[in-house]
Amino acid sequence: MGLWNGKAMADRFAAYIGELTKVVGHADRAGPLRDYCSGLLVTEGRRSAEPMAAVTAPARVSAQHQKLLHFAANSTWSDEEMLTKVRELVRPALERHGPIQAWIIDDTSFPKKGRHSVGVHHQYCGQLGKQANCQVAVTLSIANHHGSLPIAYQLYLPRDWTDDKARRAEAHVPGAIRFKTKPQMALEQIRGALKAGVARGVLLMDASYGTNSPLRLAITELGLCYVAAIISTVKVRPMSKDDPNSRRVSVATLARRLPKHAWRTITWREGSNAKLRSRFARVRVCAAPMHGQTRFGEETLLIEWPKDEAAPTKFWLTNVDRDMSFAALVDLAKLRWRIERDYQELKQEIGIGHYEGRTWRGFHHHGTLSIAAYGFLISERERIPPSAPRRAPAIEKLALPSGYRPRGAPDPATAPRPQLDRHDPALPGRCDCHHTATMPVLHAAPVTE
Repeated sequence: MGLWNGKAMADRFAAYIGELTKVVGHADRAGPLRDYCSGLLVTEGRRSAEPMAAVTAPARVSAQHQKLLHFAANSTWSDEEMLTKVRELVRPALERHGPIQAWIIDDTSFPKKGRHSVGVHHQYCGQLGKQANCQVAVTLSIANHHGSLPIAYQLYLPRDWTDDKARRAEAHVPGAIRFKTKPQMALEQIRGALKAGVARGVLLMDASYGTNSPLRLAITELGLCYVAAIISTVKVRPMSKDDPNSRRVSVATLARRLPKHAWRTITWREGSNAKLRSRFARVRVCAAPMHGQTRFGEETLLIEWPKDEAAPTKFWLTNVDRDMSFAALVDLAKLRWRIERDYQELKQEIGIGHYEGRTWRGFHHHGTLSIAAYGFLISERERIPPSAPRRAPAIEKLALPSGYRPRGAPDPATAPRPQLDRHDPALPGRCDCHHTATMPVLHAAPVTE
């Protein structure tokens, strides 16, 4: 039997679910866990509870629907314990080609209608590229050049929600949840990962997090390194032997003052059609302290200015070893593209944004199970020998039974994938993606029990 034989993969899936079953508590949750994860993997179109029930148990859709709903919305198993188990199971596959190199901070959004789903608020929606009604989840991922996996996932709750007792009660928001900014939530996830003994990596973040100087300072105080994208108006003081009392200037101004010999063309990765390369400079600086903070030590400012652009397009501040090679630093900064691929596949291949319930527990259980299903796909993809092409067959989706039409909203049109961020100065640090590797087939028959 070959590596991609359907039965072999099904057996691996059963073993994977068997390990996850150890953290859901009661033995009677094993079936719903298996059905929910397999439904996320093989259902064609929208992966909410009813379509998944129709695919996994076509002879008893109503009973299966209620079982899946209960498992996601009401079962009291721990999201943290489940994500820990997924990390333990998937990390060996990620490290098969090398150690964990980075932790990636980010958030992802899910457009929603109405106002009752937990955390829904009119705010910036990255999926739509504008202000809209949506939910936003903050995540922390582990990554290397061969793969990545979210290891923490929590809904951002705006003040309109944290301060509204009636809405909190209706959505069953735990009493311990208080308002935190997204950077504060990210820092909490980082501390949790350190406490759990997760293999350390350099923190990578886009400008919405990297520009936050208290977050960078807190990361430094935890003994971690970062490569943090920042906006062009951040002020720094160049560290110059010739001018030790140099004045603070914006990083955009500093970039324009650099001599021609400061710039180097560096290639960081093979893209789908060509090598990805651009022009970069790096300068030792001291970032300006804010709000009475302790003065920052010296950092390296990394700047990208493609030759065909009228102005620099990206800026990063980093506290990594100053002796790190220029090419290695650029390669590390650009590794952030991994999170964009995760979000795209979690949404399009798994349906992490398809949950239709309204409660805090349901939102997080669905997200956790989506990450668990995604973890199995990562493990399968990483089974490909290093010498083989890094592609695998597409996921085999199962259509709904003939004549069946689920209730609820139709599957939204797939949002277009963001263009390479090097072509869009308006999206600092957002995406350095190349063609996504196709995911492996899961030959799964409907579960009939």
